[in-house]
Amino acid sequence: MPATTVLDLNDTLRERDLPAASAILHPLAPQEAAALLEQLSPRRRTIGFRLLLKDQALEVFDSLDADNQAELISELGSAEVAAAFDNLEPEDRAELLDELPANVAKQLVRALSPEERDLTSVVLGFPRGSVGRRMSPEFIHGFTDDSATTVLDRVKARGHQVQSIYIVPVLDRGRHLVGVVSLRELLLADPEEPVGGFAKTPIYAHALDDAETTAERCVDRGISAMPVVDAEDRLVGILTLDDAIEIVDAARDVDEARAGAREPLRESYLLASVFAITKSRVVWLFVLAISAILTVNVLEIFEGTLEQKVALALFIPLLTGIGGNTGSQAATTVTRALATGEVHPRDAARVAGKEIRVGLTMGTALGVVGFAVASLIYGLGIGSVIGLTIISVCTMAATVGGLMPLLAKLIRVDPAVFSTPFISTFCDATGLIIYFMIAKAVLGI
Repeated sequence: MPATTVLDLNDTLRERDLPAASAILHPLAPQEAAALLEQLSPRRRTIGFRLLLKDQALEVFDSLDADNQAELISELGSAEVAAAFDNLEPEDRAELLDELPANVAKQLVRALSPEERDLTSVVLGFPRGSVGRRMSPEFIHGFTDDSATTVLDRVKARGHQVQSIYIVPVLDRGRHLVGVVSLRELLLADPEEPVGGFAKTPIYAHALDDAETTAERCVDRGISAMPVVDAEDRLVGILTLDDAIEIVDAARDVDEARAGAREPLRESYLLASVFAITKSRVVWLFVLAISAILTVNVLEIFEGTLEQKVALALFIPLLTGIGGNTGSQAATTVTRALATGEVHPRDAARVAGKEIRVGLTMGTALGVVGFAVASLIYGLGIGSVIGLTIISVCTMAATVGGLMPLLAKLIRVDPAVFSTPFISTFCDATGLIIYFMIAKAVLGI
């Protein structure tokens, strides 16, 4: 969505030029209109939503994220809310209910038909953050002894009610997942052949599995619909590829923002208020400021050492920069490996061993250069201190940077919280301690 369109819509709503705003919104596809409205302030978003055509409004509401849906519900009339809420898929409905006050959520659920209420209850029965909370409980299935024709007839009869018909789970009579068949295989199979005879081994998830991890696996493998089972391997829902992409994109936005020591903005940058932008950054700055006090304390402790060898102060920016960058590189690499399932917290010893070797190798290469340059200008003593410190700092920073994301995963904290600036500050303080200890040992001060 071009930024100029967002600004144009915002300007027309600010000036109360409703016909012009309608002319911008009406030609748009629901997803495009939703993306446009999400970048507006809550008040203007509500006005823009009310300008949509009735059928368009229902689809646009479905395309909004849960936070924006919750804000709209607080502003819309009861009839508009009921229609929009009833039009949602059960998993989207459950996500929205998490964002609403309890009394509002209960009223909306009571207004649902018994069938829709039961489907929503299935999703709500699983904890937030699990794939069970994001799956669709509506699906078409076949039993192992059903013929291909029987399953195809079921697809034709119920296909309009479900999100995906391209992958059909195959169950035994106890409703345990035993395989999957594609729509193509059903169309090409012998009409009377039981689907259990050509069903393939399924790639599936358990309902309590982490939603983000499962979604990444679904996207990486290009699975159009991943079956989701309960603790007894009974099918309870499916995670569609579209939903998986939505989960991954949302998680990536948060990770990228936190890697830059801020929270993601919920509006377009140009339309966001100064307060909103400040709020997204200031908390992290407080965290970093507090952690930076460690660096100041280290310098204060070794103040006497600096007074005896003033030249040591000249290399502090170089060493802290090397340490912070090395730690950030390691953290980024391991965070990516965690996201793709290449490593797990149980691999901490292997990760540490590899990062120690990587840090030592990089540190040796950089240390040799640092030793040569510093020795030429300040003598062998200072040169030795610089060379040994670079080797030590690189090894330490790579190891710490590699282990922090694993620690975050182990204690169920988003690895992105251990952002690049935070790791840099930690490595700064620790690197200075190493630096001054080596200086005191080599120079005898």
